[in-house]
Amino acid sequence: MKKLQIIGATIIMFFFTSSSHADYKKIFYEFKINSISGEVIDLNDFKGKPVLVVNTASYCGFTKQYDDMQELWDRYRDKGLIVLGIPSNSFNQEKKNNSDVKEFCEVKFNINFPLTEITEVKGDNAHEIYKWAKANHGKSAVPKWNFYKILINKEGKIEDTYASLTNPTSNKIIKKIESLLN
Repeated sequence: MKKLQIIGATIIMFFFTSSSHADYKKIFYEFKINSISGEVIDLNDFKGKPVLVVNTASYCGFTKQYDDMQELWDRYRDKGLIVLGIPSNSFNQEKKNNSDVKEFCEVKFNINFPLTEITEVKGDNAHEIYKWAKANHGKSAVPKWNFYKILINKEGKIEDTYASLTNPTSNKIIKKIESLLN
């Protein structure tokens, strides 16, 4: 009987092993990415702050989440939260160039949080941030669709990931952000 309990405990530990034990060789703040205007965003400038990374697309059914991303930015930026939008055509729903995306976001949604250039977020051509996320957090960090969210903690490691259906202002995300800010 004791042998079965040990085997059972071992199996449970295997299934509940979290990727939070990842061996981070780099942290999020060690990367750079180009802004929507072409300047380099040195993520080290965000060091010590939680970052909500969201891959976005102009023609997606979830595009209205831009409003909620802006709401988060307005509500929590003075407390240290960074909202980083990463426009992507990985799911074939983004405009063709950065200037069109920038204009769309500013005119339609009045966005003023940081946006990157159009960037691949999955596969072999994914930006190194997304390759890093997959290497350290597993498949749950790979966007399954537009408006997939990765929350980076103050240590520059992945705190959690959220599906496209999870609204940026959901209680689940708000509670996690507030716990990171305190």
